[in-house]
Amino acid sequence: MPETFDGFDWDAGNLGKCRKHGVPIAAIEDLFAGPVAILPDPRHSVRKKRLKAIGFTSEGRAVFLVFTERRRGGRRLIRPISARYMHAKEIRAYEKAIADAEE
Repeated sequence: MPETFDGFDWDAGNLGKCRKHGVPIAAIEDLFAGPVAILPDPRHSVRKKRLKAIGFTSEGRAVFLVFTERRRGGRRLIRPISARYMHAKEIRAYEKAIADAEE
């Protein structure tokens, strides 16, 4: 996983919200198995710090995830808040930003 996350924090509160857009839990966790862009989300970080993750599952599906970090028992966990598959226009913009950053 990127940075040093130790796992995921799932419960009834976030499982339903993440499944709402048809993204299975396995796909969300798979997102962090490969390269993933993690960006701050200051607009939605009023009560607690939220982050955005953008990347691809091992099956090649682009996923957009909003999450927060939780610490439990000395472990640093990813607590997904909402997830959805990205649209083609978003994927092109993401790939362009990556290419521009590599130049």
